[in-house]
Amino acid sequence: MIHYDQLGNGRSTHLPEKGTDFWTVELFLAELDNLLAALGIQDDYHLLGQSWGGMLAAEHAVRRAAGLRSLTIADSPASMALWVAEANRLRDVLPPEVQATLLAHEATETYDHPDYQKAMQVFYDRHVCRVLPYPPEVAATFAALDADPTVYRTMNGPTEFHVVGTLRSWSIIDRLDRIAVPTQVVSGAYDEATPACVQPFADAIPDVRWHVFPESSHLPHVEERDDFMTLLAGFLATVDERVAG
Repeated sequence: MIHYDQLGNGRSTHLPEKGTDFWTVELFLAELDNLLAALGIQDDYHLLGQSWGGMLAAEHAVRRAAGLRSLTIADSPASMALWVAEANRLRDVLPPEVQATLLAHEATETYDHPDYQKAMQVFYDRHVCRVLPYPPEVAATFAALDADPTVYRTMNGPTEFHVVGTLRSWSIIDRLDRIAVPTQVVSGAYDEATPACVQPFADAIPDVRWHVFPESSHLPHVEERDDFMTLLAGFLATVDERVAG
């Protein structure tokens, strides 16, 4: 299994000086192609992407790379318009005092203020990870984002509710029928990637199945790890058996 840090994240090269013309979907597609070639697995591989990774994986799959055997899209929206609409719908049912804090700091664009961050945490605890306190790997992810938010803020924007970056008009809905490999879609019952965000994958991908984890939000691979791994192993085994047969 290969789990790589994308450019601008983790142990890969960080480029905080790069602007909007650099951080594009095409950049990350090229990076994935380079990785597959460098590892010598470009002729036979399964691909799983979570959240933004699932969006990228879908973009890769619609190009019908010859070696792609299966696709797993985890907790991803099929368009940013759906994502923003649903994030703000979920926001509307947060406690009134939390909504008031969000609005007050958004008016002054003080997104890094501790009170704003505390209010955002209420949303995260409901719709990103419901395992509290956060497991070490989740806490480390948030810490890494705080340390270098370049990619998130350039491609997404300042918050989950304000997608004003290079992904603001992104959609793959009208291209999903080009995906030609077996596809497993997963999401959580409390996921910020709500059913409305995910439904286009289930509607348009020809060979698709969709599983909703009942106790999870945005990270079922953390929140219901054993069940997630069982589901994924079963899906991959089925695909491999089909290829072998």
